[in-house]
Amino acid sequence: MQTDLVAALDIGGTKIAGALVDGDGRLVAQARRPTPGQAGGERVMAAVAEVLAELSAAPQWTRVSALGIGSAGPVDAAAGTVSPVNIPGWRAYPLVARVREAAGGLPVTLVGDGVAMAAAERWQGAARGYAGALCLVVSTGVGGGLVLGGELHTGPTGNAGHIGHVVVDMDGDRCPCGSRGCVERIASGPNIAARALAGGWLPGPDGDRSAAAVAAAARAGNGVAIASYERAARALAAGIASTAALAEIEVAVVGGGVARAGEVLFAPLRRAMAEFATLSFVRDLRILPARTGTDAGLVGAAAACREALHPAR
Repeated sequence: MQTDLVAALDIGGTKIAGALVDGDGRLVAQARRPTPGQAGGERVMAAVAEVLAELSAAPQWTRVSALGIGSAGPVDAAAGTVSPVNIPGWRAYPLVARVREAAGGLPVTLVGDGVAMAAAERWQGAARGYAGALCLVVSTGVGGGLVLGGELHTGPTGNAGHIGHVVVDMDGDRCPCGSRGCVERIASGPNIAARALAGGWLPGPDGDRSAAAVAAAARAGNGVAIASYERAARALAAGIASTAALAEIEVAVVGGGVARAGEVLFAPLRRAMAEFATLSFVRDLRILPARTGTDAGLVGAAAACREALHPAR
């Protein structure tokens, strides 16, 4: 039997996506459900099981040899558990065991969603060819993953590079993780939107209160919307510059739903990097948009799974 496909799950605070991914990174079957983020843990798992059931009904399922998961974090790859900050029903939740059971006993690899994105961008995206890279997912939360010495660096629990909970404002607002002033508390989509609303920005007639709507208002010249994105960009720049000082990365690749704001985010991010990345060995750090798009989590979960199965390849 031909077994050239890997199943992949991308689990975040907004959506649970699944796909069958071939050796070239193509998605040959897909399924998706909204994440019932405020529901109990078993209801969230039921949505994961629905995605897996839809994938397993695809005719290509017989070619699947393993399954990779990229999950909002923190995760514990060694224990097979997840405790996503933005999915309160999952605390030390045994996701690997539950997914393995739902997937008929397939081998399962778990990494954080930021690590999954880094795997995707190293394989097929903007981090390809770089020895040192930080890849960021800026969405409902903020995650990250590292490429060091040309190799994906997951850390022992699968969380290495989790820039979202680097503190950039010591006296900042309390983060759901328990700390204060985290990058995520300032730069995530919901926090960009909440800050704009608190500053007086008003949604349009459609009532859209998302970060995407704030980005549209910023492009139209709304000062409050512009300021909210600039604040997010400064938090990201501070975290990226600190990572660069520690690890001498050459490039930071920024993806996720918030990155689709384009220059509304990237222009102030580049300006802030010039302010924070001042040491000689970090001044030339490049800021690039991710290339693997909305499929990065799925492609990366598959890539991390293949790497775990065949580390010498």
